[in-house]
Amino acid sequence: MTPTIVKVNKLQLSQLQQLAIQTFKESFTDANHVDDLKEYITESFSMEKLSKELSNPNSVFYFAKINDQEIGYLKINVGDAQTELQENNFLEIERIYVLEKFIGKKVGQLLLEKAIKIAHEKNMEYIWLGVWEENPRAINFYKKNGFVAFDKHIFTIGSDDQIDIMMKLKL
Repeated sequence: MTPTIVKVNKLQLSQLQQLAIQTFKESFTDANHVDDLKEYITESFSMEKLSKELSNPNSVFYFAKINDQEIGYLKINVGDAQTELQENNFLEIERIYVLEKFIGKKVGQLLLEKAIKIAHEKNMEYIWLGVWEENPRAINFYKKNGFVAFDKHIFTIGSDDQIDIMMKLKL
């Protein structure tokens, strides 16, 4: 069954929070200190922070759903909502996360295609993102989809400064 991609609304804040926490833990628990992970999750996925992000007109979240179950999500940013570059003709993919049991089932691909479609509709020149240098599966996924590395930046989880590879796709 092919997932549907639907825009997240404020009434779905608790589902978004649950999914964000679960997918982040599934993705990074094994590679991070428990205290660093806990601190990051507490700061990044609080109801207050997610509500503020959902309220920002330059940030949009989408769920991937199968039978009314959220199995993954996408967060995109434009303009001043971008975490770094903030070029007017750039769209940032801040997050694509999929529940572990659905990885490899093209859910991430559908979410990425949604971001690319939106970028085209908004006449963006580039899509960019940061991906942890120690996440070869994600790096290869983005390379397969035409993204190229162009820089690096620090991504902090708790007290641990990690290096993200910044990648972009010219549209």
